[in-house]
Amino acid sequence: MPLLSHTIITPILSRNNRRCFSLMAASAAFDDAKHGFSRPEMYKENLAGTLDAYDRHVFLCYKNHLAWPPRLEASDADPLPKRVATVWRARKNDIAVKQTKITVCEAREEAGFSDGDALIFPDMIKYRGVEESNVDVFFNDVIVSGKEWSGGKQGKGVLKGSHIFVCAHGSRDVRCGVCGPVLMDKFNEEIQLRGLKDQISVLACSHIGGHKYAGNVIIFSPGSDGKIMGHWYGYVTPDDVAALLDRQIAKGEVIKKLWRGQMGPPGAEIKDAVRVLMGFLAAGLQVLMIKPQKHIKSKGAII
Repeated sequence: MPLLSHTIITPILSRNNRRCFSLMAASAAFDDAKHGFSRPEMYKENLAGTLDAYDRHVFLCYKNHLAWPPRLEASDADPLPKRVATVWRARKNDIAVKQTKITVCEAREEAGFSDGDALIFPDMIKYRGVEESNVDVFFNDVIVSGKEWSGGKQGKGVLKGSHIFVCAHGSRDVRCGVCGPVLMDKFNEEIQLRGLKDQISVLACSHIGGHKYAGNVIIFSPGSDGKIMGHWYGYVTPDDVAALLDRQIAKGEVIKKLWRGQMGPPGAEIKDAVRVLMGFLAAGLQVLMIKPQKHIKSKGAII
């Protein structure tokens, strides 16, 4: 009897599994077509210039992207980011580095990023132990005044290597929720294949603006001059991951078709692109200036 039961039940379970897998595959295909890398809005806009230049980016490590509500900055259940947002609004006009952005990223203990860590770029500094009770002091010392944190009991560390942030804030916008995790998996896979696990970190981050450009990726890495740059990319798909690692991070080359803008002054490659564009504009202006004029008699004037 046990053998007969096994013989009967196994095909039933197999059919159920196949049905489940088919539903999962259909759901994934639907998500990709509507919200993922195959959605109609992909590549509809020129991305260059969709980010205003800025000078500093602060990331607050907090929980993970699956736990974030749509509006972290207003959530009573998340007092730390809410307090940071409140102090930011109150003190933003006092900040020495005016063009500063603050974003939440996930905490990953195994990668050395804990709840309450503050990561600061381009300074490549990590402060530990930011809590609701000490946000005001941290903000006044570090963000507003640019000094050492007098209340930092857990010390300050130095960030090394390159750091990739992928918007995966799915509760805020489903496009980032669909694209972000896939990109993170692909980045980690390619990093592992290249033996760069100890040199490049990949973290999910919250809303950074431009959900319609998902997948949205920010890469902080040294430029050709050794200075830390923060390059923003949009419309990133898993097929673009290798190029971002091998060109942007390894060589400091900007992937222009996906580039939205950057933290800090333009690098040499961007200056070259702007110079070429200005050359085209100047040439077009000259053509307009030398275009033959029509001579129309009107009270003796030439129009």
